[in-house]
Amino acid sequence: MTSETKAPGYTADRLKAINDELRGKPAEEIVRWAAAEFGGEIAMASSFGAEDVALIDIVAKVAPGIRIFTLDTGRLNDETYDVMERIRERYGLPVQSYFPDREAVEKLEREKGFYSFRESIEARKECCGIRKVQPLRRALTGLRAWMTGLRASQAVTRTEMNAVEWDEGNGLAKVNPLIEWSDEQTWDYVRSNDVPYNRLHDQGFPSIGCAPCTRAIQPGEDIRAGRWWWENPENKECGLHR
Repeated sequence: MTSETKAPGYTADRLKAINDELRGKPAEEIVRWAAAEFGGEIAMASSFGAEDVALIDIVAKVAPGIRIFTLDTGRLNDETYDVMERIRERYGLPVQSYFPDREAVEKLEREKGFYSFRESIEARKECCGIRKVQPLRRALTGLRAWMTGLRASQAVTRTEMNAVEWDEGNGLAKVNPLIEWSDEQTWDYVRSNDVPYNRLHDQGFPSIGCAPCTRAIQPGEDIRAGRWWWENPENKECGLHR
């Protein structure tokens, strides 16, 4: 994108300057920057994986005014709901759930069955669009920015991401405070701060999404190997993070 195509105030040049300033800074400092920059017009999206619970702990400590929301696709593991509840109780922060449109889900399942997402990339993206992308758009209504627990080392599709980006699809800024964190750093933080985490991580699930689309991985496999395992790595995004 050229600087002319960005929204006012977030030109490519300004984004570069912001990222140059924040590069190498602690996640806490990036969260503070985001809270000061966007005030009440930023919210954090959480799927309650290890990165997300670590980020929630940071937000609760340095910027508790940032709202936390999740996309409840209707096909999550019970362990995911369990950690959601433990996080809610631990920090006293409300977690706002956004659900897919009932009619859209009913139509998809009636016409294409319950596992159409395994038939092709297009079919999988259709399911993700209904269960994730559309609810996300509702969750982001009225905001200037959203925050995620994305890490650059998670997947080949994320290696070029920065701490602050312009989300063209949703028309607002996206802040990724943990973008430079390693897997080891993430777990060191979770354990040293006694952060509640999804018990599926102890069963070989480094990355957790919808139950039918997530499996445990074998030693030596890539951490995203258990997500949409029937697809190539370069296709493993649901549309939330372009």
